[in-house]
Amino acid sequence: MLVLTVGKTDIPYILKRNGSCERARITVTPEVVEVVVPPTATDSEINGAIHRRRKWIFDQRRKMDDIASSTPKLARFVSGAKIPFRGRMMRLSVVPTDDTLAHVQYVNGFRVECPTAPSESSRDALVEDALRLWLKKKLRDDVGAIIRRHGNPNDLNPKSFRIKEQKHLWGSCGKDRVININWHLIFAPKTVLEYAVVHELSHLRHRNHDAPFWRLVKSIIPEYEAHKSWLEKNEHLLALKKLDPTL
Repeated sequence: MLVLTVGKTDIPYILKRNGSCERARITVTPEVVEVVVPPTATDSEINGAIHRRRKWIFDQRRKMDDIASSTPKLARFVSGAKIPFRGRMMRLSVVPTDDTLAHVQYVNGFRVECPTAPSESSRDALVEDALRLWLKKKLRDDVGAIIRRHGNPNDLNPKSFRIKEQKHLWGSCGKDRVININWHLIFAPKTVLEYAVVHELSHLRHRNHDAPFWRLVKSIIPEYEAHKSWLEKNEHLLALKKLDPTL
């Protein structure tokens, strides 16, 4: 991995050459800084592109570090831990069971009945897997209800929808009229999830984010701008992240 030095700060980055790339493209995410260049780019051209944007890279890297530090994290999936759910942090309670499968219940907090396991890490993995499955199923139910509420009355009927793991998108709508929704939206308030689903439904009629598209969104959710703003400002909260035990 290469390193960009800005003042006293070293910023590792990955360099990739891509045949479809016509000019240098720099992306900064919480996980990595990536520089993508055309196959014919020289070292001098690459270094020049990085140097011109060094301040932007530094500022974005600092922003990503701030986001990472405020993202909800769990040391272990044990009683007393807090789990994000629909815009709130809810308490987790883990109790033993003689069953061979873990079971999740939700009543003002999460209760997971977990089989006894030979190690703490194994129990953590069982609880985490059970929670993820439960949360994804709950999101599927929510999305289905939102589509029925807003899709049919507005003649916005997708062929189907899928709950997916998407790194950089909250949702997408393909030309095949299949809607994809990022499962991390289960951590957002239901009003924000509703906006995200209506956003993708609206793409069934308008492919681009033009004025008619936003008029359609507003006709369905008049206060959509507040939900859109919440998502932009709080996306770092929408995660269920396990701390590396070696840290």
